Order: sequence, then structure tokens, then C-alpha cells
Amino acid sequence: MLPSIAFVGAGPTTIYTLHALLEQARTPFDLTIFERQGSVGKGTPYRPGWNDPAMLSNIASGEIPPLEESLFDWLSRQPPERLGKLRIAPADIDERTFYPRVALGEYFYDQFRLLLARAEQAGATVTVRTHSLVTDAVAGADGMRLIFKNRRGELVEETFDHVVLATGHQWPAEPEVRPGYFLSPWPASALAQVPACSIGIRGSSLSAIDAAVALAVTHGAFVEDAAGGLSYDASPGADAFHMTMLSRKGLLPEADFYFPIPYEPLSFCTAEAVEALVSAEVDDLLDRSFSLFKKELAAADPDYARAVALEDADMETFCDRYFAQRIESDPFAWAKLNLAEAERNYARHHTVAWRYAILRMHEVIELLVPHLNDEDFERFSRLLKPVFVDDYATVPHESIRRMLALHEAGKLDVRAVGEDYRIDSHKPQAGAVLDVGAETIHFPVFIEATGQRALAAKDFPFPSLREQGIVRDVPQTGKSGPRRGIVIDDEFHPVSPDIPADQLFCLSLPFLMGRHPFVQGITSAHAMGQVVGGELAAAIGACRARNPSLRSAEQGLALS
Repeated sequence: MLPSIAFVGAGPTTIYTLHALLEQARTPFDLTIFERQGSVGKGTPYRPGWNDPAMLSNIASGEIPPLEESLFDWLSRQPPERLGKLRIAPADIDERTFYPRVALGEYFYDQFRLLLARAEQAGATVTVRTHSLVTDAVAGADGMRLIFKNRRGELVEETFDHVVLATGHQWPAEPEVRPGYFLSPWPASALAQVPACSIGIRGSSLSAIDAAVALAVTHGAFVEDAAGGLSYDASPGADAFHMTMLSRKGLLPEADFYFPIPYEPLSFCTAEAVEALVSAEVDDLLDRSFSLFKKELAAADPDYARAVALEDADMETFCDRYFAQRIESDPFAWAKLNLAEAERNYARHHTVAWRYAILRMHEVIELLVPHLNDEDFERFSRLLKPVFVDDYATVPHESIRRMLALHEAGKLDVRAVGEDYRIDSHKPQAGAVLDVGAETIHFPVFIEATGQRALAAKDFPFPSLREQGIVRDVPQTGKSGPRRGIVIDDEFHPVSPDIPADQLFCLSLPFLMGRHPFVQGITSAHAMGQVVGGELAAAIGACRARNPSLRSAEQGLALS
């Protein structure tokens, strides 16, 4: 029998993992894909209905790792009719362009089909089970047993040698959990029923922008004039439509900035330098790594270092100085100036050195996170992580233009609420009530839009793995600190002596965010896929070594 591999989930993480597996495997295998939706490949972030067609991705075309072809090449060969349905003009196809989320979904759908065909042509047997919800996974001596509900509603069991859990984001199926109170802005189709009223949105970054755009196109339209300016026209009867974004600092994300692709190498805050600190088991790992951060930043942009007095700054001081000027400014005035700067820099191909240095360092600093004690993990999460997130989670210029247009039309405000505020969604009236300082504000509709949060083992969707002790939380000394996720190793195996390491891989994002605090989006899916795809190829190669009869099945095999 061929070694068997099952993927639970059929979004971009599975696609990139399968691509890496096919690039490296030299032995045929049985492949089964489980997907609860009716089609494979698009994943939650890029699926129609879940996303409004107006929602933009926050990754430029050239930053998306190619699969069987690059996004640019795929778009370039699409007929005008399909591009029109995706709201893409042929003249706008470019490596630096940000496309609608649903367009990326179509790209991944097509790439997945090509990968499955490639696997079959190379000798793998492929089974795709759509409308199949995996409800449990049980580890056993003969493999990992998956229990799933098939398209007829029947409970069925199958056992596999290797299982990859790639279930993606975890959102409620019905976001409106109480009248007027939404636990998430997805699916976007649910927001189409929200009336024109005063709407509170917790968050002001990408998820909140998605919510604001979905609501805006429900109650009006964005209009571009002949000069390229953007305005917002509310529909008749939408006078009461108004949104308030609430965040601790009261900031909008900044506009995407120009930088070279691929990344240029760092000089001081390198992976090798951070790994050396980890290996030395120093007590002050976070502070020593921050010293590397400061050295890299000062070398990259001496003027910025002087402006924020970087030389004498500790972590707390620097992080305060990083945000200080924006906090003191009106968020929309700042956004307008920042957008103009970003547009000029794109036109000149000019890189702001300090922004680019911080962007490149976030992936390096992430290497130390699993090795921080609880106290330093809390400091990292509270201080340095928001700086990195602010720097890398910039948004498309069009998204900033839309927020400015909504504000100028009197339909959007951003409010800083600090740390001492309360949202109460259990009042008799619909929506939620904000208590901040001496002020109380009722929002008839309230939407939680702070993005995916880290989840604990108790939320893991496969209960038997919890009961078997295979999936468990990272131990913490206190109960009030940020969650550190489940116990996994560098190859994404849940750490357990009770199963072979290559039997189970967990790539479900909410449970990785403690160990990998920046694990979001397509580039993370690619990076994880490279690791797990290589592990799977090695595992089925080892199976080949143990079973010489498999070699005859490899004649003519050319997986790469």
C-alpha cells in the first residue's frame, strides 16, 4: 500500500504545503483532501460571499510566492471577461498592484486544480472530499483516524499515515450572536443586512477596514472623478449611516510603502545572531535581541535614529516614541499626509530606510519568541509586537483613500479609547454600549473587527487529540498573560511521546500565534508549507526505504 496523506482544509496553507511536497517527493502516495465547503482552493480570506468584492487583499502581487505560475502570469493570461468579473482592468496588472480578495481566491482555485492534476500525472492517487466536515481526529498505532461527516450527513472514519490540520481562521458560522452584535465582520454577506444607523467597530486596522468597506458599499458607493479623486456618496435614506472605529491608540494603519523585493539582507539583527543568543541561553534574551534591533535600525537610518533618540532608548521608551507623533495627530490628517508620501515614494521607487529595516527584522525577532520566559513574552506582546505589526500590516493605498472619502462624507470617525474602557453587549437594547471615562455611547450595531486572536487548546476543534494529551497548551506561570498557543516544535508537530512525529502536523493559525506571533497571510502559508511539505516528502521517502516494493511504483515518476 502507498503511504497515505490527508489534509484537513483546502485553502492556501494546504496549497503551498502540497506544492512543496510535490517539488520534493520521489515516491507516489495516496492523497486525500477534506474541505467543508463546496469547492477547494479559495480558503476563508478569499472566498466569494465571505468577502465583499470591494474588499482588497493587503499583499502586492509580487509578494505572493508563485505556485505553478505567478499571480502576474495567471492574470496576464485571463480573458477580459473574467478580469471584468474580478474588477481588474488589464492595464492595471502589475507586480505592485493590490487585487480584490476574491481575485486571489480564483488564482488559488486554479493553482490547486493544476497541483492536483500534477500529482495524479506523477502517480499519486487523489481524492477530494468537499462538503465533508472533519469532526475529530484520533491517534492510534496504525495511524491517525479522522472522523468526518460526508456530504450525505453520514459519519465516516478513515485512517491515514500522515495528517495535516490546516483549518485556517476560526470564526463563528453566524457572526450576529446577539441582535445587532457581531463577533466578526465575516461573512461579509451578513453585514449587507445591517441598517443605516450608528455602527461601532472595535478595531481600526485591516479587519475593521474590511467591515467599513462592506458596510459602505451597502449604503452607498465610492465614486472616482476624472482627476482620480475618490468620494463617497451615501444612498437615499442612508442619512443615519455612520461608523466609529474604536481602538486603544486611535490610529489608522499606514499606507503600503515601497521596498525592494526580495528582501535585502540584514547586517546585525540577523537570524544567525538571534539564534546564537538563543543557544547561549542568556537570561536577558529579549533585551539583548532589542540591542541588535537598535543597532540595525541606527545603521539603516541614522536620521530616524536621532529623531527618536534611539541610542538612549530602552524598549518601552522606543515603542512609545515610535507611535508618539501619530497619537498626537488627527488620524485622518495623518493618513492623508502619509498616503501622499507613500504615493511619491512609489513613483520614485524610494524606500524609507527605517520602515524597511523594521519590516525585515520582524521575521528574525520572531525566532526568539518560543524561548522567552512568561514575563518577557508579555513585554514583547505589549511593546515590540505592536511596532512590528504596525510596520508590516500596512494597507493598499486604495483602502486609505476609501477611509478618507468616508470621513470627508461624514460617515466615519476613529476614536481612541485607551486601556480603560468597557464594551457591554448584554444590555436589553440591540448592539452594544461603550463606557469610556464618564461617557456612555450606545451603538445599535456593533462589530468586533480586531482580527484573529490566539486560541487555547480548549478551543481545538478535534476533542480526542486534547483528551489523548497530544494537543495541550504551552505551560504558563501566570493566568493573566497573553496566550502562548499549543505545544508544537519547529516542524509544526504537536509535541507528544505517544505518536510518531510525522503522523500529525498542525498548521491551524489560531493555535500557532503564541509561538509564531506574526503568522498571518499568504507568505506565512508559504513558509509553513515549505517546512511541512519537506517533512512529508522525507516521511514517505523513509516509508520507501522500509518497503522496497514501493520502488517498482516509482518507475517514470517525475514529481518535480
